[in-house]
This record gives sequence, structure tokens and C-alpha cells, in this order.
Amino acid sequence: MSFRKKYLTRPIYNWAKGVLPSLSETEAEAVNSGDVHFEAELFSGKPDWSMLRNMKAPTLTEEERAFVDGPCRAFCDMVDPWEIDHHTADLSPEAWDFLRREGFFGMIIPKEHGGLGFSAYAHSEVVRYIASHSLVAAVTVMVPNSLGPGELILQFGTDDQKKHWLPRLAKGQELPAFGLTSEDAGSDASAMTDDGVICKGRWNGEEVLGIRLNWAKRYITLAPVCTVLGLAFKLRDPDGLLGETEDIGITCALVPTDLPGVETGRRHLPSGTMFMNGPTTGKDVFIPLDHIIGGPDYAGRGWMMLMSALSAGRGISLPSLSAAATALAAHTTGAYARIRKQFNLPIGLFGGVQEPMARIASNAYAIDAGRRLTTAALDDGYKLAVISAIMKYHATDRMRDAINDAMDVHSGKAVIDGPLNYLQPTYRTIPIGITVEGANIVTRNLIIFGQGAIRAHPHLLDEMQALQEPDEKKSLDAFDKHFWAHVNHAVRTVLRAGWAAWTGLGDAPPDAGKVAPVYRRLSRWSAAFAVTADMAFLTLGGALKRKEMISARLGDALSEMYLIAAVLKRWEDEGRHEEDLPLVHHAAETGFARIGKALDETIANMPARWVGWLLRPILRPGAYARGPSDKVSEAVAMLIYEPGAARSRLVQGYHPPAPDSGLGRLDGAFRLVISAEPIAKRLRDAGKTPTEGREAGILSDAEYAQLQEVEAAIQRVVTVDDYSPEELEQVFPAMRRTGTWTEAAE
Repeated sequence: MSFRKKYLTRPIYNWAKGVLPSLSETEAEAVNSGDVHFEAELFSGKPDWSMLRNMKAPTLTEEERAFVDGPCRAFCDMVDPWEIDHHTADLSPEAWDFLRREGFFGMIIPKEHGGLGFSAYAHSEVVRYIASHSLVAAVTVMVPNSLGPGELILQFGTDDQKKHWLPRLAKGQELPAFGLTSEDAGSDASAMTDDGVICKGRWNGEEVLGIRLNWAKRYITLAPVCTVLGLAFKLRDPDGLLGETEDIGITCALVPTDLPGVETGRRHLPSGTMFMNGPTTGKDVFIPLDHIIGGPDYAGRGWMMLMSALSAGRGISLPSLSAAATALAAHTTGAYARIRKQFNLPIGLFGGVQEPMARIASNAYAIDAGRRLTTAALDDGYKLAVISAIMKYHATDRMRDAINDAMDVHSGKAVIDGPLNYLQPTYRTIPIGITVEGANIVTRNLIIFGQGAIRAHPHLLDEMQALQEPDEKKSLDAFDKHFWAHVNHAVRTVLRAGWAAWTGLGDAPPDAGKVAPVYRRLSRWSAAFAVTADMAFLTLGGALKRKEMISARLGDALSEMYLIAAVLKRWEDEGRHEEDLPLVHHAAETGFARIGKALDETIANMPARWVGWLLRPILRPGAYARGPSDKVSEAVAMLIYEPGAARSRLVQGYHPPAPDSGLGRLDGAFRLVISAEPIAKRLRDAGKTPTEGREAGILSDAEYAQLQEVEAAIQRVVTVDDYSPEELEQVFPAMRRTGTWTEAAE
């Protein structure tokens, strides 16, 4: 045994055995269920920018583009969101038939199984487009293509399962749902009480080995109308019919909903949004063993399967909904701020309004940048466990911020509900995105850094696996190798972090051009993050899993770095448009301020006080982290206030509204205001009203008429819905006219 291993490594090895976290079987399955991607570069403290820049920009094939422009648009034309949410509580039968006929439920299913075989980016574009018009419609399309039987069968199903189920799912002959959330277990899926027992039973007239199921699930999208239920449950074998293991573990199986004992059909009303969602229960439901997804060999492997499949919902579906919502907020808020006047000025010229306008536009740019980068990696074959969690949390959280800012700017216009209110439907659905596919609190506090630290750190997983090696000699040898590689990495990272913090000279690609300072600062924060994370591991060890607020802040820093990298990638992919630079700088400066705050608060809350004394002078976490300047914020606000290429790139991809809808009225008024701006400016310079201007000869009769048309269009936008008592009875049939109400109305 070498001197280093005997006198240096051995004591550290013995100490590490007691403090570094060990991986439970469930944790190991979660860690091993996905791939690392660019988050590992950010975790390294020295990102390889060529990896990011060499990734292909996501694009649609001609077939995929034709699908968005054709069937997607036709489907949205069939959907009236107000009618669904307030009258019918469902898509029309014609809309359901259209979805089946055009293959919407089979976007992720390969063509050889009857599906469309679309890319992850195309899947995302379809969901984003439909969501710009109707969340009910988008969720109906989204769920069969994300977490559900289709995704699980594709990844883990037997050949027979693929041959039988995939063509039927692709054509909509079977409508799937997936039952995960139990009544007594929400975010902690491992605590589910749904039960499956290995036994013998009758199937197609024969006695076969199978499973007797009992379950009570809730919050299950499409459960009221599904024909096949993907079910997660805990499998037991008390009689040893499969082997010696009694508690086999979480298992996923396919349950036709027409079997005796299955109950579906009742509905939840998620935030008043009428997509199909409800509970499902099963009492002594028998299925044969070959209904386990993947067959009997996958019994007990459900947790791994779920963690792998969740990347679709977290990485594609929810970010697509969020991208649509933030683009809608940018589109409508910029236009409304341009046409709406207060104190004789468009409200978009007030600094207090420009600040939220800039946040909205910046969030829209960053979320869509993250969506594009994430789908590009998914299309390269990566299963993005950590990045999908980053996107789920931050896309939905920033969607909430953007819609709240849009509501503030619109004020009373956005508060009064009705067909003319284009923000209220999205506002109501915000809690849904925050809650589903792993509640945001859990995702932020436990998953992003908790899982990312193990997978993305260049040495930590190797060290943990070395410590868990049962052969002590092999364990010590492996730990010696990986620990000293970690030390070498840590020393170099500390030196790099200190140099960059004091000089600002982080790494940047040689041809980065006008965004080179952003690359340099992101390199600086990557190094600072890596040092802070290493210090957290060193001082807290396994206790870091229980220090959720520290884990959450480190996860925030990692997430912000990923989104800034995505912003840089988007700017490159779109052709380095100089007019988009304010968006890049606003998003980056916002992210840098959040990273600095997160690291500063992490250091301040380390139990070992000496950590702060050591790290603060090296990393300078509060230096140059103030957020975007007023000048940058004003420039970003103006990008959505005025028409132009930058605004079009930011808000593109939404369904064209009907001319007399709330959004159609806004679009029409915006165009009229812009076209009449030279006339309006002439009047402002002269200090005249339109009538005075016509009388003074400043305006022609045609120009006066044009301004009158503009004013009428603005009033049509500002108008909000109101109802007679009779009309309210139609919207709310349970609301019957009382004598008092009748008298008050009269």
C-alpha cells in the first residue's frame, strides 16, 4: 500500500464512510434513470462551450411543419375555450374524432407502429401552438404523448405489448391515462398504498397467474374517458408464487377500464378548467402477469421506469405550455401597453409599466430558449433527468411571474371574466402547472440539486460508488483514485473562481462577439458554484440531503446557469440578431443576480461559520450582481411595445384569433394604432385634439376618420364583459333568480 493511500487516503476514507450519503435502492434507481448533459459542464466549473454551440438547432421537418400549419390550426378552429369551460365541459365529439383521425394521440409513437413519429421538438411545437388557444385542448393532446402507457411501452414494453397497444393508441382506438397519485401519497410516490398481490385467477376462461389489484387514485388526467389505465402500485407476493421476495416493489401495469371492479367517470374540476381529470378506483381487479409493462421481468422496477418517463412531461409538455403562456403575456401586454392611454400617454411609456413589461419579455425569451435547448438534447437521445426537472420548475414558475405581471399591466381589463378576457383562462391554470408532474416545492428542494449533485458532479458519484463497494481493498483503491482526482479538480476550480471573481476574466469562445462578456461571467459563476457545492459536500456530507433550503439555493444557481446558456444558444441559433441583444442581456443579468444571491445565502447559512470567512473573499458572491439596468429594461420593454422582427420572433407560433375575439380585437387595434402613429404624432406636436386638428387644417377628413376608427377599435379592446341576470343563468345554470336579485336588477 502506498504512503498516500495508507497515511492520507485511509483516514479520509474512514471519515467519508460516515458522512457521505449512501444511496438507497430507490435513490440509486432515480439517479441511474437518466442522462447528464450540459448541466455537467456547468457543474464542472469550467464549461466546454463548444459542446453547447455545436448542438444542432432544433427544426421541424416539412411533414411536421405541415402538421402544425394544417391539422393543428384546423383543430384549434374547432375549439371555443369559453364554451368548453362554461357550458359543455368537454371538447365536442367532432373535435375528439378529429384528434383520433389526424393522429394527435400518436405523435411520439414511431411510424412502424402507426404513429406520426415526430421529434421531441415537433411534439413541443404542437403542444405550444394548441396551448396558445386552449389549455383544455393542449392538455388533451399532451397527456397521451407524455407520461402515460405509450411512453412506458415504447421504452420498456415487450414486443407483444408494442404490437398490440401502440397501433391502437396511435389511432385513438384506445385512450390512455396514467394513475400515479394516490389518495394518501402525493409527491412521495413511494408511499402509495395502492396494492397488487400475486395470485391465480380466471382470464379468458382459463386459470392463469396474475395480480389482484386494489387502488384509489386521484388527479388523473383523462381518467374519466380512458379505455386503458397505466397503473403504478406496490406489488406483493405473499405466497411465493414468483420467488422468495415478498415485497417486490413499485410496478407499472396496463389495466383495461372495462374490467370488473374498475371505476372511472367521475370528474375533478382543476381550477375551473374543463379538461378531463378525475379519480379512479379499483376493487379486486384481476390482470394476468403479461399486463405488467415490460412483462414479469419488470415487476418491481416501476420507480425506475417512472423516473425515466417523467422526462417527457417535465422536459416537453409543461415547458411548452409555459412557453405559450409567457409568449401570450408578452404579445398581449406589449400591444395593450401601446394602445391603452392614461394621463394622455400610452401606458407603455411609463417606467413603472416598462419594468414588468421587460420581465415578461425576458421570461418569454428565456423559457423558450430553454425549451428549444432541452428538446434538441432529447432529440439527440438523452434522457434528461436533471434538466427536465430544471425546466419543469423554472418554466412554470416564470410563467406564473409573467402572467401575474401581465395581469398587473392590464389591471381591471384582466380581472373581469368573460369571452373577451384573453388572460383569465391562463391565470386560472397557473396552479395546475405548478403542482403536476412533481410539485414545484419538491422539485426545487429535493430533485434539481439533490439528483443533479450526484449525477452531474465530475467525481462525487464515483466516490460514493467506491465507498459502497463491499470488497474493502477494491473500495479503498477506487476511493483513492477518485478522491485525489476530486482534490486536484477542487484546487484548480478555487483558483479559477477567485481569478474570475476579481478580474472578470472567465472563459469565452473566441468568436463569441457581442455576447462574450456574458460567456465570461457565466464561466465565473460556474466556477463559484462548483466551489460552493464542494464546500457544502465537505462540511455537511450526508446531512446535505436534509438541508433542503441550502439544496434549493444551489439548485437555483444551477438552473439559472442552464437558462442563461440556453439564451446564448438561442441567440446564436437565430442568427445573432443585434436587436435581440437587450433580451439576452436582461435575461443574463437577471440570472446572474439570482445566482449571486443564491450562493451568498448558501454561504451565509452553512453551519460551519468558517466557510463564509474562507469563501467570501475568494468568490465575491455579491459583486456585480445587481440585475438588469433601467436602460436595458426600457429597451426590452420597447421590443414588445413596437412592432418589429424582435417582437415577432418572441411571440410567434400562436393560433390566429377570430377578429371579434378579445385577442383579435387587441391585434386589430394594435395594427391601427401603429398605422396611425404619424398622424397622431403630428397632432401631439401641434398640441391639438383630432377635432381641433381637422378645424385647423392639420388633418384631412380621411385622417380624422382614421383616428376615429382607431379610437373605436381601442374602445372595443378596453370593453369588458357584462351580463344580464338571464345571461348569468345560462353561464351558471345553478344560479337561479331570486326575488331580491330580480328587484335589484330591475
